[in-house]
Amino acid sequence: MPTPATAEPAKHSGDVSRSGLFFAIGAYGLWGILPIYFIALEPTGPFEIVAWRVLFSLVFCALLIAVTRAWRPFATLLRDRRVVLTMGLAGLLIFVNWQTYVYATLNGQVVEAALGYFINPIVTVLLGVIVLRERLNATQWVAVGISIVAVIVLAIGYGQLPWIALVLAFSFGVYGLIKKRVGPKVDAVSGLTLETAWLAPLAVVQLVFVGMTTGLTIGTAGAWHTVLLVSAGAVTAVPLLLFAAASRRLPLIYMGFIQYFAPFIQFLVGVFVLQEPMPPERWIGFGLVWLALIVLTVDLLRGVRASRRIVIEPV
Repeated sequence: MPTPATAEPAKHSGDVSRSGLFFAIGAYGLWGILPIYFIALEPTGPFEIVAWRVLFSLVFCALLIAVTRAWRPFATLLRDRRVVLTMGLAGLLIFVNWQTYVYATLNGQVVEAALGYFINPIVTVLLGVIVLRERLNATQWVAVGISIVAVIVLAIGYGQLPWIALVLAFSFGVYGLIKKRVGPKVDAVSGLTLETAWLAPLAVVQLVFVGMTTGLTIGTAGAWHTVLLVSAGAVTAVPLLLFAAASRRLPLIYMGFIQYFAPFIQFLVGVFVLQEPMPPERWIGFGLVWLALIVLTVDLLRGVRASRRIVIEPV
C-alpha cells in the first residue's frame, strides 16, 4: 500500500474533491479486504501467489500502457538509468513486503499484518530522522516513544518480536522513501511496470522452485480459482491507480487520515471474520499504537493550522 508520502499533493490544500474522496476510500478499502482475496486463493501457497502477482501485474500494466498509448513517456523513463535502478530497488522492497504480507495472511496473522501498517507512519517519521536528518519536535518524539513501548508490550505478549509487523512497516517505509525521491517523474502505472519488470525473473525462478517441490496449483483447483489467480494483476494495479487519482485531487492531510482505513479494515477482518485471538496484551499494544497515531495526527493538524496562519497573516 502506497503512503501519502509518495503521493503528489493536491494543488489547492483547501479543496476537497468528492471524486477524490471516492477514489481514496476505494483504494484503501480494496487494500483493506486483500486478506479475504488471498485466503480465497487457497490451496495456492504464498510463494506461488506472489510470483503470479508479479507476472500478472506486469502484463496488466503493459496492457494499460498500450491502451492509453503511454509507450513514449515510458520509453523516456527507460533511458534514465538512475530512475530504472531506483525502481529496481523499490521493486525488491515491495517484493519483500508482498511476500511477508501474503505469508502472514495465509498463516492466520492478519492482525499482526494490520499492526505493520498502523506503525508504518511512525517508521516513516523515524526514517526521516535517520536518513534525511530531519528533526522531530517534542510531540513527535512522544509518539515515537509510545510506539516503542507498544512494540515491547506486543513482544512480551507474543513471546517474541512482532517481526511480521516490523518487516511490513520498515519495508514499506523505505519503499515510500525511495518513491518520494523519484517524485512525480514516475507515474503509478510506469512505476509498477518497472518494479515488476525487475522482479519478473525472480518470479519465474520462484515458480520453477514451487513446481519442482509442492507443485503449481494454477489451473488445477477449478475455473473460479484460476480466474482469481489471474486477476492478481488487476487486484494489484487498480487500487494503486485509484490512489494516484485521489492524490491528485485531495490535500495531503486527507490522504493521511484515509490511509488508516486499510489497516483498520484488515484488523476487523482478522478479529471478527477470521477469529484471530486478541489477548489483553494485544489490545494494550494496539491501544498504545493508536494513541501514538492520535498524537501524530494532532501534531499534523497543528502544523497545518500554523502554516495557514503564516500564509494568511500579513508580513
